[in-house]
Amino acid sequence: MMQFFKYHALGNDYLVLDPAEAPALPATDDTIRICHRNFGLGSDGILYGPTPSEQADFGLRIINPDGSEAEKSGNGLRIFARYLYDTGRVGSDAFTVDTLGGIVTCEISANAASITVDMGRVSFGRDPRESKSDAGEILQINGTDYRVHIADIGNPHCVVPLDEISRELACEVGAALEVHPSFPKRTNVQFLKALDRQNVQIEIWERGAGYTLASGSSSSAAAAVAHRLGLCDAELTVHMPGGTIGIQIGEHYAIRMTGPATRVAEMQFDPEALSFKSN
Repeated sequence: MMQFFKYHALGNDYLVLDPAEAPALPATDDTIRICHRNFGLGSDGILYGPTPSEQADFGLRIINPDGSEAEKSGNGLRIFARYLYDTGRVGSDAFTVDTLGGIVTCEISANAASITVDMGRVSFGRDPRESKSDAGEILQINGTDYRVHIADIGNPHCVVPLDEISRELACEVGAALEVHPSFPKRTNVQFLKALDRQNVQIEIWERGAGYTLASGSSSSAAAAVAHRLGLCDAELTVHMPGGTIGIQIGEHYAIRMTGPATRVAEMQFDPEALSFKSN
């Protein structure tokens, strides 16, 4: 049996797998089955940690439900911070987490009502050393041209500002943009609508996971692009189908993200589920 701890962050759910319980990550095919919503426990990925880190208080690996590894996840980091709090490893003092996308700082409020993560700086364009323009670039999907903005916060994002957005648009166009030839390593996609100076709305297609109710790194990237385009102020709320995240944009587009993480269940995965063959 494998012991998992399930949490969600605004409907974006992860399974935490502690190396103390599992000395190795599940194989790719096993991860796909574990995350499957009908044949497994169901989740948007697996958080494997805490792992050792020479540069931070804790290490974390983030595995997508297709078995690929993500560099960073804002919601995943809030969930991991909540897990560390629930297991007595951290308290109210700030602590650091080492991810493939860089080291972040986390801080948990009283009673773990909200969690703040300093996500790092957003860079823009395909080559941040040369990216001066905020004009974006044009990519064609199914015969339609979309002006997109490339942003990176330790993981890649493609932000598409539009007057109107929808789940259907995210599922159709977002899925095509994820695997567009312009992104050889694939990308996360956000469709962005500015509501006013303090509020934006996004729909999300997440690399390796598909349509997603909420995303912390997507909120960070989309907010940074909206601010760079002059659509919103430096302190704003990002609205998603699963709920809202607060974003503060600092100097050089350093992002501070605040939102909840909710404990769902302790779950044991039976190896029998790995041997079941579906048609």
